[in-house]
Amino acid sequence: MAFLRAVVRHNVSRKLRVNLCDINGNCTLVRLSHPTSSVVPIALKSSHAASALGYDTELQRKSESQHPKDPLDTAFADPEASFKSKTTWEVIRAYIVYTLCSSEYLVEHNMKLMKVSKALLGDRLFKLMMKSTFYGHFVAGEDQEKIKPTLERLRSFGVKPILDYSVEEDISQEEAERREVEGSVSAAGDEKSQGTLTQYHVDKTFADRRYKVKSARTYFYLNEAQCERNLETFQRCLEAVSDDDIKSAKLKTLSTSNPENSLDKGSSCFSGATFGTGICAIKLTALGRPQLLLQLSEVIMRTRQYFSDVVGGQGSVISHHVGPEVLEKKFEQACLLSEAPVKKFLDKITYDREGVIHLFPWSGIIDENQQLSDTFRVPDLKTGRMVRLITTLTPKEEEMFRNMIRRLDSLARMAQDLDVRIMIDAEQTYFQPAISRITLEFMRKYNKEKAVVFNTYQCYLKDTYNECTTDLEQAKRQNFYFGAKLVRGAYLEQERARAAALGYSDPTNPSFEATTEMYHRTLTECLRRIKDLKDHGEERKIGIMVASHNEDTVRFAIEKMKEIGISPEDKVICFGQLLGMCDYITFPLGQSGYSAYKYIPYGPINEVLPYLSRRAQENRGILQKIKKEKSLLLQELRRRFVRGKFFYTPKGNYVPV
Repeated sequence: MAFLRAVVRHNVSRKLRVNLCDINGNCTLVRLSHPTSSVVPIALKSSHAASALGYDTELQRKSESQHPKDPLDTAFADPEASFKSKTTWEVIRAYIVYTLCSSEYLVEHNMKLMKVSKALLGDRLFKLMMKSTFYGHFVAGEDQEKIKPTLERLRSFGVKPILDYSVEEDISQEEAERREVEGSVSAAGDEKSQGTLTQYHVDKTFADRRYKVKSARTYFYLNEAQCERNLETFQRCLEAVSDDDIKSAKLKTLSTSNPENSLDKGSSCFSGATFGTGICAIKLTALGRPQLLLQLSEVIMRTRQYFSDVVGGQGSVISHHVGPEVLEKKFEQACLLSEAPVKKFLDKITYDREGVIHLFPWSGIIDENQQLSDTFRVPDLKTGRMVRLITTLTPKEEEMFRNMIRRLDSLARMAQDLDVRIMIDAEQTYFQPAISRITLEFMRKYNKEKAVVFNTYQCYLKDTYNECTTDLEQAKRQNFYFGAKLVRGAYLEQERARAAALGYSDPTNPSFEATTEMYHRTLTECLRRIKDLKDHGEERKIGIMVASHNEDTVRFAIEKMKEIGISPEDKVICFGQLLGMCDYITFPLGQSGYSAYKYIPYGPINEVLPYLSRRAQENRGILQKIKKEKSLLLQELRRRFVRGKFFYTPKGNYVPV
């Protein structure tokens, strides 16, 4: 996706920099996204041409033209295209793993069986067994070094990585419930006064957030020190997805030939293996106390209701297209306009010529460490007093919120400096309003020249289309790049059960078909806006990842791209699937010139067992996809046997888009 590619950045220390001069001798300092050995001397006609150097230059296009680009079979039924990146043993292993995933008994008791196997076999033999089966199929390796061969091979077959350090705590239900309740209630108490919303308060019945969740990792808050350790893990993941391996490979050459062109002496992060095209997945519940996300989510929803009560209508504040003068008039009618707190409230409203964007100064909350308790207050038209929309926070909890923002800010800044992306995962609906609002503010802050921060939208929710279009509108009006991952979602059964038990409206779509319709509708709107920007000369300000294992949805996206007039070369749409799942979709896409990603888990064998358990359960739930993949695997084995390629060695020569 070209809108993700590198741009000139003079103030970043961890960049590979070279002075390029035009034919008149005017020089420009630029960052190269390829090894310098592959760059031949060229004359640029202007400094503007130099600033565009990277994946979109004539040099890069010439390089890409020398590599293959296969025709795409949109039936996704070509076994050779699907598995040419695998050795014959890996094809056999995949077939064995999928066969095991088809066993109801094995999947139902997989965690217990793995623990028993470890006890019987011992650590060494157990690890060997896992590497030969589930771990070897679904996980890239144990650490940043050991995953490099996998990432390099993926890249050679046109596929890029989203890295996820998939270590999970294997804690009991009782421990999970205890941590969640303690981490979700303020030291001042769980306030449930008039106006509070049940949905955004913890309930012990659903405190174990792993309940009915198969395809998402769960973090349970322990303390601030644990959040700092999670931060360090994400930082190491960012280092792994950076392109610093290229920099380190050329460091001696650069420093020997011209010390001024060398990297800063303090830069020691040379572990990346993704050539600057990678993404790191982040969960916000790993970086802070869940209570704060609950309270902030409740504030957002109460603010929407307050604004609707004052000006009429429904929906988010920005969707009303109402100017601040309308609020002034309402307050004047209530004889409140002369009050100092009301004037202060009006002064802090964020708006533009089209109307109010935010009632509260979110930029100040993110950038200036404003106190939450002092910020979220609104004038009550009936009593004339300022009413606090956020439930009580202690000074220590205010500090915890600032810590959470600091951690995410350090990751976004690091991603920007290393020229990689972070993708903020979606979570439960009682956290999501806060997660999306914080993510959008970090987009506003860091997505000024390209998309560094991405949000995630779960299409099993009824409000997904409205939420996504609202955020697209904010990006347009505040002029920042918008990045989004569209998924079906991971918490459907849990959300339905919780809504029924606590008595609030079910936020989910009623059927699989309704979810598909929501996905396609949201994607179509994103594509329409991309095309509109392209027609007006503002290309690549929106980037979308179609993260789906559903081949009908992938086909829909490809057909809509053709219908609307968006080509793979526009590099604004990419596709993503999990490592070890739906290879028959990912690899043909990457090999035919589409931007394709694999979600790459890694971590020590014993510490990723919960992840492997979930993968086995998730595959049981998609037996039709397993049936097709198993059939293609058998076809590929037969093809290799008949053609004498049983000892085939994968050697790709593709260039990822």
